[in-house]
Amino acid sequence: MSSTPPLYIFDLQLNRAERLATVLSFIGEAQQVLTAENVLDKLQQQPEAVVLLGACGELAPDKLVRQFPASAFLVVGESLSFLLEHANVIGVLSEPFAYASLTQLLRDAQQYHRLLPTHKQADSQAKFDGMVGQTPAMQKVRFLIQQVAKTEANVLVLGPSGTGKEVVARNIHLLSNRASGPFVPINCGAIPAELLESELFGHEKGAFTGAISTRKGRFELAQGGTLFLDEIGDMPQPMQVKLLRVLQERIFERVGGAQTIKADVRIIAATHRDLETMISDGSFREDLYYRLNVFPIETPALSERADDLPLLINELLQRQYQAHQARVKFTERALESLKLHPWPGNVRELANLLERMIIMYPDQVVDVAELPKKYQHLEVDSYQPVYPEELQERDLLNSLFQSPDEEAESAAESETTLAEIQFAFAAGTQPLGLQDLPDSGLDLKEFLAELEVRFISQALERHDFIVARAAEVLGLRRTTLVEKMRKYNLGKDE
Repeated sequence: MSSTPPLYIFDLQLNRAERLATVLSFIGEAQQVLTAENVLDKLQQQPEAVVLLGACGELAPDKLVRQFPASAFLVVGESLSFLLEHANVIGVLSEPFAYASLTQLLRDAQQYHRLLPTHKQADSQAKFDGMVGQTPAMQKVRFLIQQVAKTEANVLVLGPSGTGKEVVARNIHLLSNRASGPFVPINCGAIPAELLESELFGHEKGAFTGAISTRKGRFELAQGGTLFLDEIGDMPQPMQVKLLRVLQERIFERVGGAQTIKADVRIIAATHRDLETMISDGSFREDLYYRLNVFPIETPALSERADDLPLLINELLQRQYQAHQARVKFTERALESLKLHPWPGNVRELANLLERMIIMYPDQVVDVAELPKKYQHLEVDSYQPVYPEELQERDLLNSLFQSPDEEAESAAESETTLAEIQFAFAAGTQPLGLQDLPDSGLDLKEFLAELEVRFISQALERHDFIVARAAEVLGLRRTTLVEKMRKYNLGKDE
């Protein structure tokens, strides 16, 4: 969190400087009046300051403004208005000094300081766990987390399911003064109403049937740390009353017990429900809502920060690598298609898709065509491989001479190679009866040509010379089969 910059007055018209100091003191702004002798030393020691700049004497005001670009300057008097051409000169103060204009200009000067590029860089290097993204929506969430983390204020995290509300809560805890304490989550909607009180506050032995021993609740387990109440909108109304009492008085008792226990916990709640509508319907207590909603943080839907997808995908793939020992990459076209998806399930839906892609295409590159149909939002021509004819024909011949019995056996024991088939034909035996090469040898090229003619002829006759069907049976393209028919002079009259 950036500290408030020091406020300096440098005006050699001493009466005006004193009047200005009096006004600032009246509105609660601490300031220091600088002299010509110490102004440079002070600004060099504190280069990020707010300076109310008046008469400068021998010092050139434009040189002073340029020398300290990290400081925000408010010039006193219209005679210095020419300095407004510099980016770090925020505005002009004129006498009589008015409260409204003075406070507005001070706010703008502090905003200049807060959004300095060096501060943004420092904020981006803060130790956020699992929060990636550079879109304005995510930058705002991180800023809110940093602002509230060091306080003890209750936080209400709002947003659709799957947007990472628990991640926000954990980061608030990690950046808080309670980071060394426990972070204890509980899903208020997943626990039956009759057990929720015991889960939250614990119970004494014998407090109810089945309570065979004393048990600590989540409030006790979270002592000195943070208690995260997820899906607070699903909490039954009787429990809402009891939770409100704890938030107000900071004490509680175990179920069946009389000993008062101090609740030294920071409360963060979350819900995907519209609590204000639930208040109108009478299903959520208004007083509890305002106790929880001290500092609201809204988590954006994934569709609102589509430009964060590449960073999110890298983060999620690193997490899933531990489970699958594999990764997957996406082409630029695939990423553009994913950016067009509405993502109703938000980050949770994205994590599920990535796990599916890792299982299907481990350590491979995924294009639009490999994405599930509902994620294909771009019409692109996907590469379809075309294999050399020699490779197709070899595979075809091997498959033609493989018997049904052999298909059932293992490949190592049953597969008949093309060379063995060729030798069997040359020896005048059945194709599957393997023989040695005849002593007289054979013309392999002529043998293969005769074999090709024989099977093309059989395929054509079997399908009444319908070329498309014959090509399908032979595993050839139609144009390839036509060329072979022309080469061997094969036709219907044949």
